[in-house]
Amino acid sequence: MPRTIWSGAISFGLVTVPCHVQSATENHSIAFHQYHLEDMGRVRTRKICEIEDREIPQSEIGKGYEYAKDQVVAISDEELRELPLPTAKAIEIQAFVPLESIDPIRIGEGYYLAPDGAVAEKPYKLLVQALSRSSKVAVAKYAWSGRERLGLLRIRDNVIVLHAMRWPDEVRDPAAVDPPHETVSEEEIDGALALMESMTRENLAGPEFEDTYTDALAKIIEAKREDRELPEVPEPEKPAQVLDLMAALNESVQQAKASRGEDADVHAMPKKAAKKQPAKKTAAKKAARKPQKSA
Repeated sequence: MPRTIWSGAISFGLVTVPCHVQSATENHSIAFHQYHLEDMGRVRTRKICEIEDREIPQSEIGKGYEYAKDQVVAISDEELRELPLPTAKAIEIQAFVPLESIDPIRIGEGYYLAPDGAVAEKPYKLLVQALSRSSKVAVAKYAWSGRERLGLLRIRDNVIVLHAMRWPDEVRDPAAVDPPHETVSEEEIDGALALMESMTRENLAGPEFEDTYTDALAKIIEAKREDRELPEVPEPEKPAQVLDLMAALNESVQQAKASRGEDADVHAMPKKAAKKQPAKKTAAKKAARKPQKSA
């Protein structure tokens, strides 16, 4: 059972839904510590007070804001929890919008919202069904960890999911990137669309979407622990230099179809239909008729 990260309520007009927030994801990556390589002693970070020049325990450490070089304002966790904001204790829904109207670059980590007690079950269910039928998502404001955030509420298998969102000024302007100025033909675009179609999947199930990096790392750790030879590293394929874009697209479609067990004989890449040339006009209509023979 995931631990509760935050407790409060969803505020939906005058409807209040008490809820617990739980992490919706978990990290299965292999974690490393730092060690002294000569004797494999653990290397740890010590927290030293600059004024007293001594290591201090966590119980003596708190947050502070440097207002000036000689003035630090201490802020306690309790003061952060009691901020004079309506969003300090509630996830306040501000609006409902179509999901496609939100740029995915603004959507962050997800959390499950669980109803807090029997009193929350009916309004929770009401919000779930209303969001499901509307095909919209809710945009809300909430305050956690010393800052106010925007959030996106959506439904996943009858559970409300809260995604952290970035404020508009936290997303950099894409104008900072200089896009390529090359031109591509309609035939090349059709070829790319054909490749996309051959790589289209109904879902993300399959070995292609599994974490092979963690598996490979686990094999290395196990081999070193047992003093065995390390697994052989496969030779990576060198990317070919693309000289003919259409030939590369055609070959890619064949490889994609072959990997899925489909007919790989696909030499017919979508091409633009050739324009029909108008029939050439004769110099003189019906002037070249053969003369009729007299009886």
